[in-house]
Amino acid sequence: MHRGKGMKFVGDSRVPAQKKPNIPKDYSEYPGKTEAFWPNFLLKEWMVGAVFLIGYLLLTIAHPSPLERVADPTDATYTPLPDWYFLFLYQLLKYKYAAGDYTLIGTMIIPGIAFGSLLLAPWLDPGPERRPSKRPIAVGMMLLAVISTIFLTWESVVTHDWEKQAKQGEIVEANVDKDAEGYQIYSGQSCIGCHGDSLQGATGPSLLETEKSAEEIMGIAKNGIPPAMPANAFEGSDEELQKLAQFIVETAEANK
Repeated sequence: MHRGKGMKFVGDSRVPAQKKPNIPKDYSEYPGKTEAFWPNFLLKEWMVGAVFLIGYLLLTIAHPSPLERVADPTDATYTPLPDWYFLFLYQLLKYKYAAGDYTLIGTMIIPGIAFGSLLLAPWLDPGPERRPSKRPIAVGMMLLAVISTIFLTWESVVTHDWEKQAKQGEIVEANVDKDAEGYQIYSGQSCIGCHGDSLQGATGPSLLETEKSAEEIMGIAKNGIPPAMPANAFEGSDEELQKLAQFIVETAEANK
């Protein structure tokens, strides 16, 4: 058997034998408008992105996110408000034919048509022209989207009750006398686990907003409110229960 017999040498034309210099391709139809993707174009993109990222970080430091009070799932009067970039959709759902019985139109059909049209824009206007006057379909669709978004966002801002919004989410420190005898009874029972250490509510409702009398509170402590609160949850004496109920009533009055 001869040396090398049966061996085959395979070459791959995709692997260059010599490293070529970083010279952009020749696009004669676009003189002076082409450059190497790496590192020229990509480096500039990274620099612009870094500037925006630093600016965004500085903005978050200068203006921290506003926090509201702890969410209360039992509060049916609370009106949620989305972030500013969703206000146009929020405003859209206020109109007659995009809400109520027509919610599907406002949440699925209209946004689906809008975003679907933007996704299809490259196929609807495939021309090579870059001047806006030569691309009426793409430019028209983009202008319609931008104007609609700005208009709906503006309408949402000017028609929203911002005073009510600030008041309903305002963080208010509860005025609770933790040295009172009633609070000592409250903290010694299972009440604190459901209603919070300041009666602000947790898994159970807030007691700071109750309008019940001391007798009603005593009745609830004994009989419970199925299934959320079991009967005989209070394990102290009747005298302690009386003091606890009176403490809750007085605390709720002080926080109104």
